[in-house]
Amino acid sequence: MARQINSLSFVASDTSDAQAAARHLASLYGNADPATADVIVALGGDGFMLQQLHETMNTNRLVYGMNRGSVGFLMNDYAEDNLRERISSSVENIIRPLEMHTIDSEGESYSALAINEVALFRQSYQACKLKVMVDGQVRLEELICDGVMVATPAGSTAYNLSAHGPILPLDAPLLALTPVSAFRPRRWRGALLPNRSIVEIEALEQTKRPVNAVADHVEVKSVRSVRIAESATATARILSDPNHSWADRILAEQFMY
Repeated sequence: MARQINSLSFVASDTSDAQAAARHLASLYGNADPATADVIVALGGDGFMLQQLHETMNTNRLVYGMNRGSVGFLMNDYAEDNLRERISSSVENIIRPLEMHTIDSEGESYSALAINEVALFRQSYQACKLKVMVDGQVRLEELICDGVMVATPAGSTAYNLSAHGPILPLDAPLLALTPVSAFRPRRWRGALLPNRSIVEIEALEQTKRPVNAVADHVEVKSVRSVRIAESATATARILSDPNHSWADRILAEQFMY
């Protein structure tokens, strides 16, 4: 059923194309306050869309993106005509982010949310040494690698895919645990986990092999341990055109070569 759209709020990245598009669209459709608009229209690339989804987390506000950036996997095609009608017939996707809880080398605790993935990276020229536990059970006593990540279905076509991780359908109740340049175990290519799983990763030889942890745009340096689980409460809402839905885009990626 089509949704009623009365007011739109246009927000744009810092690029000249995005800023010009925001000004022009505001002249055509008006520009409401983001806090009261029926839909926030985000103009930019995927990074800007992630920023908007974080900012609207748990506010119940709808975000509809149009590509004025370089990648735009999360964005709809840019078009100026019949925008209210287009948004009215769009498909809603509810995104549940990952929660990252870390303890750094000084014993300080940090938390952040990730819509795409939580990733650990080596901080120096030496490979990481990591212990990986899933639901309290040790699965890898020692993983030697450049890094490892836990990706959501929404993020499975992002960094996870570039690290040769699996693409997950948007509605799949799964998480992808994917290594980056695994050295030992040499043949380990990662794992698919139920989305209710709790992943705990411990950095071994922390002084010699420091590790950073990243949840989307939030980075914590020199971590001792990281706990990753899908949030039970946080949600973001994103809209996509019905003829090019986000779920369809993820499915199509599996047939590209």
